[in-house]
Amino acid sequence: MSKKKDKNTGNPACPCGGYQGKTRFGQCCEPYIQGQEPAPDAERLMRSRYSAYVHSNEHYLLNTWHAATRPTSLDLETSPSQWLGLTVHEFHDIDADHQEVSFTAKYKQNGKAFKMHENSRFVKEDGKWFYFDGDVVD
Repeated sequence: MSKKKDKNTGNPACPCGGYQGKTRFGQCCEPYIQGQEPAPDAERLMRSRYSAYVHSNEHYLLNTWHAATRPTSLDLETSPSQWLGLTVHEFHDIDADHQEVSFTAKYKQNGKAFKMHENSRFVKEDGKWFYFDGDVVD
């Protein structure tokens, strides 16, 4: 009896939860994070940034943060110890170069579960989307 090969071995589930049926990291967020292609809109940039936080990819996070609001570095050592999931509530255009995404990220820190709800703003420059800023909703 032969064993079936798992076609997803080496291609784990995407931390963002997937987008339009693309549930594997290699087909969802990884191409953006690896620089194979730019995120086509703010929602997919936000999803890939969430995945980058899960994978502690400071380089990608800083490179996708708008220069006007970008910090010099991130302290990912003190970020949540375990990311638990992402829910996108709303995504909409403001105009051709500005979009907003409302989401909730769930995480664990020191054994306690938390939720962070943010309304994020993104700007498009030279054909590339950047995280600009956001408001945390209580």
